[in-house]
Amino acid sequence: MRVQIKEPVALLLAAAVFSPITYWPVLAIFLAGIAVVLAFDLFVLEGLTHRTEHSPAQDRLRLKISLAWTVVCFAGAIGIAFAFKSFALAELTANPSLLENASSQYAGLTPDKAANTFFLEFLTGYLVEISLSVDNLFVFLVIFRYFNLDRDKQHRVLFWGIVGAVFFRAIFIGIGAALVQYQWVLILMGLFLIVTGVKLVSSEEKQLEPAKNPFIKLLSGLLPIAPHFDGTHFLTKLNGKWAATPLLVTLVVIETTDIAFAVDSVPAVLAISHEPFVAFGSNICAIVGLRAMFFVVAEAMQKFHLLKYGLGLVLVWVGLKMTLLPYLFDGHVPTLLSLGVIVLLIGGTMILSMILPPKLQAPKVTPNEEAPHA
Repeated sequence: MRVQIKEPVALLLAAAVFSPITYWPVLAIFLAGIAVVLAFDLFVLEGLTHRTEHSPAQDRLRLKISLAWTVVCFAGAIGIAFAFKSFALAELTANPSLLENASSQYAGLTPDKAANTFFLEFLTGYLVEISLSVDNLFVFLVIFRYFNLDRDKQHRVLFWGIVGAVFFRAIFIGIGAALVQYQWVLILMGLFLIVTGVKLVSSEEKQLEPAKNPFIKLLSGLLPIAPHFDGTHFLTKLNGKWAATPLLVTLVVIETTDIAFAVDSVPAVLAISHEPFVAFGSNICAIVGLRAMFFVVAEAMQKFHLLKYGLGLVLVWVGLKMTLLPYLFDGHVPTLLSLGVIVLLIGGTMILSMILPPKLQAPKVTPNEEAPHA
């Protein structure tokens, strides 16, 4: 499986145990599998759930299928983690020299310990990304409500949004995996995550303002924007010329929002693992199941009103893991400990969300509205 390719770009990932440049067939197989899953999601599941009449019975069926697919994606991610562990063990046993030039996170490990470390890091990275994604799905729901999208349109936007997310995450993780070789980069990323986590816990949610999105302004400069939807088409004819539908505008907002989310999630997953295959694989496995998970989360979103506090604390934890904690744990925080802390924070806030009811907020009175008379 190992293919030797000596290119300048390979030097950027010299500290990786399994460089994506050298082991490109593994990456190609993984991406091919992701393409098959996405195609099944689009052409099979969408046909089962979103080409039937809208009724309470059909809505229940859609929810059941979405929940089942979410479970399948979760099981698939665990299966991929096991598969990569088996591959790593076989390859490192055959080529133990791969660990000699690895980053300090893996240098000196035996093939068996390294493979187990990759497995635990994959699961931890997957859990962190899933947790962050659940919070991000709340934002997507607000965006869909803002643009008044029905479920058929939501599914189409989510699908292509996921395809774009896979592309951009590959770029960000590839760059990040190359940069984390430098200690000062790790410290900067860690400090950023700590600040972000504290803000998430202490600040109120920002209001969505798509009109101020610079990419929307760029799109309107390239194409006229039609005032109405044209089914699930992104482009339509307006006065004989091609124009962007509101569905394409929504996709641009979703895609740029995901890029903003990647600023948090990519450093978080790189704090857990410096191995490009582990970081990228766990991140993409979490993203692939988002389309089905969205509709499950939409049904239960009110139950997890405290989740943002757990996510904020997770970001603070991984930030500390990149900055202060290595000095307390002789250079590297145990992966099993990190996994346990993350499970405790996320699971704890979700359980508390179901035990403690959300606070009812008094309706705000705008300057143009009068308060009701007693």
